[in-house]
Amino acid sequence: MTVVKGIGVDILEIQRIQRSIDSLGDAFLDKIFTAVEIRYCTAKRNAAQHFAARFAAKEAVSKALATGLRGDFSWKDIEVMNDVLGQPHITLYGKLKETLARSSIFVSLSHSESHVVAMVVMEEENR
Repeated sequence: MTVVKGIGVDILEIQRIQRSIDSLGDAFLDKIFTAVEIRYCTAKRNAAQHFAARFAAKEAVSKALATGLRGDFSWKDIEVMNDVLGQPHITLYGKLKETLARSSIFVSLSHSESHVVAMVVMEEENR
């Protein structure tokens, strides 16, 4: 039997991420995103929108954990990628992967011209 362990949602202005990219450049990108995410987003026409969606998803995961940005949370331990059909998926690394080994994470991303939103549902196998 699985139970919902947490739910997280985050909404973010795309322009906020664009400003961070413009002012901090690679230092910002390398701190928050994996190399795979950076390659994916920079290949897109509106890279800031794709970076913002991934940032929001990472924030939503932290909210679903109910720990915020502390504890086992590390930005790069969460990777948000899309499958061949475009559906986003989350892959975990490091301590977070160990902590959530019995969990499944479901993510939904959406955007308008100016904002992105991410919703995360975390389920855990109940033994």
